[in-house]
Amino acid sequence: MPLAGLLIGWPLALSAQPGRMDALASLERGEWELRERQDGTATKRVCLGDPGQLLQPNHSGLQCKRFILENSAQQIAISYDCGRSGQGRTTLRVETSRLVQIDSQGVSGGSPFALTIEGRRIGACRSTALAR
Repeated sequence: MPLAGLLIGWPLALSAQPGRMDALASLERGEWELRERQDGTATKRVCLGDPGQLLQPNHSGLQCKRFILENSAQQIAISYDCGRSGQGRTTLRVETSRLVQIDSQGVSGGSPFALTIEGRRIGACRSTALAR
């Protein structure tokens, strides 16, 4: 009986690899446009090399501690702590390999923030180096 229990749980253990963010694996690298959905006018373009950079839209470029709350092929949710710079919680939903929806909220620079962003791949990066 104990062996049967191990075999039943085996595929789940393989799919839940620590540190792996399944939803990000399907995203295409290249230039992405991030558009805030609240007003529709604030846009930012990023050369996406590491899709993990989409998980900290208000703390981009900072090395923060991340804690995975949900991890599937279509969605990832994390909380993160950037020390004195603030913290946040982000949910990223993959619609296609070129389209994502991002909801992020937290505190940055002592002030609260809440962002709803649509990210869309718009082509190859203009520079030769991908952002990491």
